[in-house]
Amino acid sequence: MLLALVAAILTGCQSTKEIPYLIDANNLPADVLKAAARSTDPTVMPGDMLFINVSGPDEEAVKPFNKTQYLVTKDNSTSNSVTSGDNSMLYYLVDNNGYIEFPLLGKLKIGGMSKSATEEYIASQIYPRFLTIKPSVEVRFQNFHVYTVGEVNNPGLVKASNGRLNLLEAIAQSGDLTIKGKRDNIMIVRTNADGSRSVKTVNLNDRNLIVSSDFNLQQNDIIYVEPNASKARSSWSVPPALTLGLSSVGTLISIATFIVTLTK
Repeated sequence: MLLALVAAILTGCQSTKEIPYLIDANNLPADVLKAAARSTDPTVMPGDMLFINVSGPDEEAVKPFNKTQYLVTKDNSTSNSVTSGDNSMLYYLVDNNGYIEFPLLGKLKIGGMSKSATEEYIASQIYPRFLTIKPSVEVRFQNFHVYTVGEVNNPGLVKASNGRLNLLEAIAQSGDLTIKGKRDNIMIVRTNADGSRSVKTVNLNDRNLIVSSDFNLQQNDIIYVEPNASKARSSWSVPPALTLGLSSVGTLISIATFIVTLTK
């Protein structure tokens, strides 16, 4: 009985080797880490809210390509919606087909493009058709967020104001994994630009994760942390019928033992 109890305790405890993140990552070659520093651009998806700013040496020439130009009242004062803190009119909503409505240029399809590709594409639509000098275009995501569920201390929505987020940052902002979270099988559910979904699994114990393309998240990713075997065992309960049956057997054994004792 004692040996069985000890065995159950030992199998219920999570191995200490399964708890640390990125084991031995400090021994990754410098050239491998340097290559990974070139982080992946986020991809523009339907439903994204984008802030797009066009700039150049001639401010008057680029002004028509910025939404702020069209939020000025007749008396040249800024619209009340902007001064009151409501900047939603400054943003571009990517529709279900991946299009935005851009000043002077009309409908532009940018869904599925990376951030840098979108900037280059918009600049190419302006120059040389409208300007003699190629403008600079900056795209910023206003609603970049992911979701964490499962064995994390604070599951829910995780926002990234700078439009970039990696897996460890999302986990950190969720209060880290619980001790009963399975670290070697983290699931990432992703909605692609065409509406399809993909599922990937990553291993937080593996040092190569930080140089993997899966390390950087895309907006609306869902990170699911599965419970480990210890959590699964602790959540199991004995059915009431079985509990009653075991209790009855125990009672019968006690009575039989008492009778045997009396007859000796």
